[in-house]
Amino acid sequence: MKIYSTRRRPHRPARIVLEELGKRYPGAPGYAMDGISLDIAAGEFVCVVGASGCGKSTLLRILAGFETASRGAVAVGDEPIAGPGPDRGVVFQDYGLFPWLTVAENVAYGPKQAGMTRDDIREITDRCLDTVGLGRVRDSFPHQLSGGMQQRVAIARVLANRPAVLLMDEPFGALDALTRTGMQAELARIHRDSGVTVVFVTHSVEEAVYLSDRVVVMAGGAAHGSAGHVREVIGIDLPREREVTAPEFNAYKRRIDALIHEGERSAA
Repeated sequence: MKIYSTRRRPHRPARIVLEELGKRYPGAPGYAMDGISLDIAAGEFVCVVGASGCGKSTLLRILAGFETASRGAVAVGDEPIAGPGPDRGVVFQDYGLFPWLTVAENVAYGPKQAGMTRDDIREITDRCLDTVGLGRVRDSFPHQLSGGMQQRVAIARVLANRPAVLLMDEPFGALDALTRTGMQAELARIHRDSGVTVVFVTHSVEEAVYLSDRVVVMAGGAAHGSAGHVREVIGIDLPREREVTAPEFNAYKRRIDALIHEGERSAA
């Protein structure tokens, strides 16, 4: 199923390039994050993992345009990031839905603000709700839904804006284990169908190995006495239908876990 209206094309999935990116907060003795260089291909799914305080969320906020880098350069689709933009959709752990709007009205909000026609708004809303399996609750309000369903609405609302890049900061962190597993499979399918570029921050190594084309392992941070930095980038050479109990899957988990723990020890 196509997610987007045939009359209103989405932004093309975009390449993301970061060059020696650094962030220093006013009054801080040093950089919270520094020397981050990454080249993320258009349509790639990249997870960022690491110990608390290493700069994962700071990196995502810079990509979203919510914060500015102190040095270095960052571009999406060859355009420098100057602030938030419709080419980048952001999903947080907090669903951020409008409680006074129905599910369908939440999803339609972005297209309405963009001045789309009523027919296009209806089409893209229907398609995005179908994509996340929530067409049957379109007239419900957020408080009537489970946490997993609310997060699916949040994803549908972002997809309705036709982003080139999807930025996700611990989006499944507040969900129970069973719902989280289901949402991971749902997101993998959405990525496959939409082709959108995804940068996904998580504390779960298993989640990162399950979802990613590549995993960016970060280390350091103020709590460890050094700037957050990229320790290693690991390509996940597994078929997309991934079995979490497979030996190859768990070999990646052990390797990434070891890198995170080694980074904590070396920074201590």
